[in-house]
Amino acid sequence: MKLLILDEPTASLNESDSENLLALLLEFKRQGIASILISHKLNEIAKVADRITILRDGYTVETLDFGGDPVSEDRIIKGMVGREMADRYPKREPKIGEVIFELRDWRAHHPIHTDREMIKGVNLHLKRGEVLGIAGLMGAGRTELAMSLFGRAYGTKISGEAKLFGKSIDVSTIEKAIDQGIAYVTEDRKHLGLVLSEPITKNITLANLPNVSTRLVIDGGREAEVSEDYRRRLSIRCSDVFQETLNLSGGNQQKVVLSKWLFADPHVLILDEPTRGVDVGAKYEIYTIINQLADEGRGVIVISSEMPELLGICDRIYVMNEGRFVGEFPVAEATQEKIMRAIMRNGEA
Repeated sequence: MKLLILDEPTASLNESDSENLLALLLEFKRQGIASILISHKLNEIAKVADRITILRDGYTVETLDFGGDPVSEDRIIKGMVGREMADRYPKREPKIGEVIFELRDWRAHHPIHTDREMIKGVNLHLKRGEVLGIAGLMGAGRTELAMSLFGRAYGTKISGEAKLFGKSIDVSTIEKAIDQGIAYVTEDRKHLGLVLSEPITKNITLANLPNVSTRLVIDGGREAEVSEDYRRRLSIRCSDVFQETLNLSGGNQQKVVLSKWLFADPHVLILDEPTRGVDVGAKYEIYTIINQLADEGRGVIVISSEMPELLGICDRIYVMNEGRFVGEFPVAEATQEKIMRAIMRNGEA
């Protein structure tokens, strides 16, 4: 083997496994094997790359040599987005109100090995206008928690109480969860979040078809009008709203998924790895959308493997490990070290 091409190889790896993979690339280099690493994670690029080529909109912007003076992340970001980004995360003045959503003693078992409890008595509360983060390592149970809540899309023997505005709600099916005002943006947008072969219009209206239908017949004009509105509001870059979703970039596909759930008008929006596989410029735009949702008085839950992201956009963070919450921090008191300490302390128990 003379050349190894890796396309987002650490997207689904935890920090330790990512470090091991990068170390392996450096070992390959010593053995004379060349590697091309495609990644949005700039810290990984900086650790292993000799040169970096920046692409934007399908064109080469520039190639930077890491062999001379150090190249800062800000310098790379400028090339990627075409402008300076003084702050990675948009500013926001939180307007946090009363508790709007709660989970009490929420439990779920493995869908196949039904004697294995995956979610172990989780208690959660979310306030109006709050961005709530859930941190944890791969396998901690974060996605399983979200999917078990969203219409029991994951798990068996699910128990516990979900409350919205102080009243118990039925979220036993996806349809009921949507009707109650719960929305879930999956971490796997290509397989679970979108119908890639369908146009943008069909994807945006999918979770709220009654709003674009008359007597069970979809109004194509209304569907196009709604889609065009979300295209403008979320700055979806496309030829038109009839373009196949498959042909959009990752960041624009993610905006289509967000549009779908915003059109459903939820009270609570759960975002599972909302910026995975998305470039730096699109990340900033998604963070801005999250801020807007919170400013509208919705409750937003963000699940992310990137701790700097949670620290940059959230108001409060739960820490999850082995199916239970093992820590809770206001973001003003949270650090990566405290989050990891909470995880490791629980892991040793």
